Amino acid sequence: MSLARPVLYIMPASRHRYDLLRKRLDLFTRMLPGVAEGDARALHRTRVATRRLRELLPILQLDNDLARKLGRRLRRMTTRLGSVRELDVLILFLDELHESGRYHEGGLSRITTAVAHERDERRKRLDTKLPATELRRMADKLEEVADELEAAPRASTRRSEAASRWAVDARLARRAERLVRAMREAGAVYLPERLHAVRISVKKLRYAAELAADISGEKKSPDLRTLRQSQDVLGRMHDMQVLIDRVRQIQAAAESDLRAERELEAIVDMLENDCRRLHARYVRERTALGALCARLLARLPATTPARRAAPRRAAS
Repeated sequence: MSLARPVLYIMPASRHRYDLLRKRLDLFTRMLPGVAEGDARALHRTRVATRRLRELLPILQLDNDLARKLGRRLRRMTTRLGSVRELDVLILFLDELHESGRYHEGGLSRITTAVAHERDERRKRLDTKLPATELRRMADKLEEVADELEAAPRASTRRSEAASRWAVDARLARRAERLVRAMREAGAVYLPERLHAVRISVKKLRYAAELAADISGEKKSPDLRTLRQSQDVLGRMHDMQVLIDRVRQIQAAAESDLRAERELEAIVDMLENDCRRLHARYVRERTALGALCARLLARLPATTPARRAAPRRAAS
């Protein structure tokens, strides 16, 4: 069942608020030992878990002060883990470039050394700013919340069902409108900062759509597949642009070494060509994103300004 079809986001017993939290909390907790050991995969999955926990908080119907406090702490964790994750991604990307054989090995080795050094420094700062004890305290606090939810009556009331349904629909519509606006502002020209805004909007809409599908018990969704594909393309393009910026910085430091400068410039040229190809793919596929957003916005009341403007915006 696609997100395009009407879905009643009513939580049956099998999808009780406790179950939704338990699923996300278990992933978060399982990854903590790996984060403490410096495992890149564990760090990535922990960051994703913090993001999904943040997405869930409004649906749990917690005390407002508690929800805000948990949200702030989780957002801070997402940001701090992301500072290391960004460089982990670049290391993996550079490994791919090495294996492809398309890029100059000497230039790639110089870049990899610089990025790896910066990654190690950020990892040290992460251990100070986000120690394992802080992650464990968050897990313990969420366990307390889960225990309270499990002990609460499992039968959903009409009021709680309506509140959950409204929260999910409102968030989907709000995220869809932001994506439409970001795509319109990005246009069809390669502008990295504006495309970055599109990427973030796609990611946020995907998280909201994943939660909606989880609540409804939906196993497969064409709309989720569209969002994942777009996020992959935009994410790859973003990684390339970040790497280009890093190479430019390394070039500036190596300006007295003409050979190194030429090797690095050749790498930048190839990366920019790859970016243009990915951008062309995004431009071809954005029609599907626009149609997806229009369907979500169509579920808003007809009197809502965003609803009236949705078809025109999504098609632009």
